Amino acid sequence: MKNSKSDDWRLRDRAVLWHPFTQHALWESEDFPVIESGEGVYLFDLEGRKYLDGVSSLWLNVHGHRKPEIDAAIKDQLGRVAHSTFLGLSHRPGIRLAERLIEIAPPGLARVFFSDDGSTAMEIALKMAYQFWRQAEPDSPERTIFIRFTNAYHGDTIGSVSLGGIEAFHAAYRPLLFPAVSAPAPYCRRCPLKEAMRECTAGSGCLAELDRLLSEHGERVAGVVIEPRVQGAAGMVIQPAGFIRRVRELCDQYHVLMIADEVATGFGRTGYMFACDSEETSPDLMAVGKGLSGGYLPIAATLAREEIFEAFLGPRHHTRTFFHGHSYTANPLAAAAANASLELFEKEKTLDNVRARTVEAAAWLERLQGMAHVGETRAAGLMIGIELEEDPNSALPYDPDRMMGRKAVQAARKRGLILRPLSDVVILMPPLCVSRDELAMMMKITREAIREATEGEG
Repeated sequence: MKNSKSDDWRLRDRAVLWHPFTQHALWESEDFPVIESGEGVYLFDLEGRKYLDGVSSLWLNVHGHRKPEIDAAIKDQLGRVAHSTFLGLSHRPGIRLAERLIEIAPPGLARVFFSDDGSTAMEIALKMAYQFWRQAEPDSPERTIFIRFTNAYHGDTIGSVSLGGIEAFHAAYRPLLFPAVSAPAPYCRRCPLKEAMRECTAGSGCLAELDRLLSEHGERVAGVVIEPRVQGAAGMVIQPAGFIRRVRELCDQYHVLMIADEVATGFGRTGYMFACDSEETSPDLMAVGKGLSGGYLPIAATLAREEIFEAFLGPRHHTRTFFHGHSYTANPLAAAAANASLELFEKEKTLDNVRARTVEAAAWLERLQGMAHVGETRAAGLMIGIELEEDPNSALPYDPDRMMGRKAVQAARKRGLILRPLSDVVILMPPLCVSRDELAMMMKITREAIREATEGEG
C-alpha cells in the first residue's frame, strides 16, 4: 500500500485520532485501509480495493451496505426533520419503531425506552431494575446485588463494565465499579469449574453454582444479567441448549429479574430474531442495539415488562419518575432506518437466509477443525469463532505475545477479507444477507489466513 492515495490519510489519522480497542504503538506501523464506500457485503478503500466485510462493520450491518430501501427511508425522513427531542414530544418514526419492537420481541415485553448504543441500553436496564425494587409493591430496597457471568461483556460505560468479566477489558477500572457477584459461564473447553465434561451436561455445573449463589444471597439479588446463547466478546462462546431456559427458571424461583443483553445476538444473528427465542424464553428487561438500524445509524433500546413500567407511575413528576435520557433519544433518522430494516426482515426472509448459511458454515467449520492449530470452532447462526491454539490436543493456548489472532486477521486482509480477532479467537460475523458464494469465499480466505499465520504457509 506504499505510495498510495491512502498514505496521506493514514498520516493524518495517526496525527489526530485515538481509535477504539487499539494499541497505537502497533497502529503506527500498520497500513490500514481507509474505507471510501461500500456495496452489499463489500467495502472499498481509496484505491478501489475490494474487501469482504467479514465482521458486519463490528457486528452491525444486517442487509448489506447501501441498501436502497434503508437509504430511501433516511432520505425521506431527512426531508421532514432530522431530529426532534423525545422529552415532552414524540414523533411517528419512534412510535412505529416501538410498536414493531414489541411485536417481534419475546412475549411479555411491553415498553420501549430508546437510547444511543448497546452499553447505554444496558445501563438503563440496570438502573430500571435497581429503582424498580424500591418502587414495587411491596418494595424490596435490599435488592441491590446483580449477578453476572464470567467472561461477560456488556459495554464500556461504568455500570456495564461493573457487570463485565473479561479481565483484559475491565480489570483496570475495578476501583471505579460497583461490586457484582460472578457466576461461572459454560466454556467447556476451558471449564471454569474444572469439571470433566462427562460429569457436566448442558452447563449443569454452572447452573448449580448459579442456584447456589441465588440461594446464598437470597432476597438481596436484584437481577441476573446474561448474554443469551452467545458470549460474543469472550470469543463466541456458545451456551449449551437449555441454558437460557434454566436461567429463567432460576430467576423465577428466587423472584429476581432476568436481564438479557441481546445487543450482539439480536436481530437475526443466531438464526432467531432474538437469541432468547431459541428457547422460547422471555426476560424481564432486554437491551438491544447494533443491528437495530440495519447497521446505519446509532440507536438502541431497552425493553421492559409492563409491571416494571407501572412501578414508575406516580402522582407527581418528582416521585417514581425514571430520570434518565439522551439528547438523541429515538432520533428520527435512526428510527426511520430501523423501521426500514425491520420491514426487510420479512420482505427478504432474512432469517431463512441465515439458517441456510448456518448449515453451509458448519460444513466449512468441520474442515477447519482438522487444521493443525485450530483448537475449537464455535458457531450460533452467523456468529462464528475459531480458536487458535499452540497445541489443540492439550488445549494449550499460544503465548499472548505472539498475537496469533492478529496475524491471522492481517493475512486475511491481504486476501480481501476484513476480520477481527478476540485475542487468539478469529471472529467471522458477516452481514445476514451474505450469499452462499460470498460465505464460501470468506471461509476459504479464513482457512488460508489461519494456515499462513500458524503454519507459515501462504
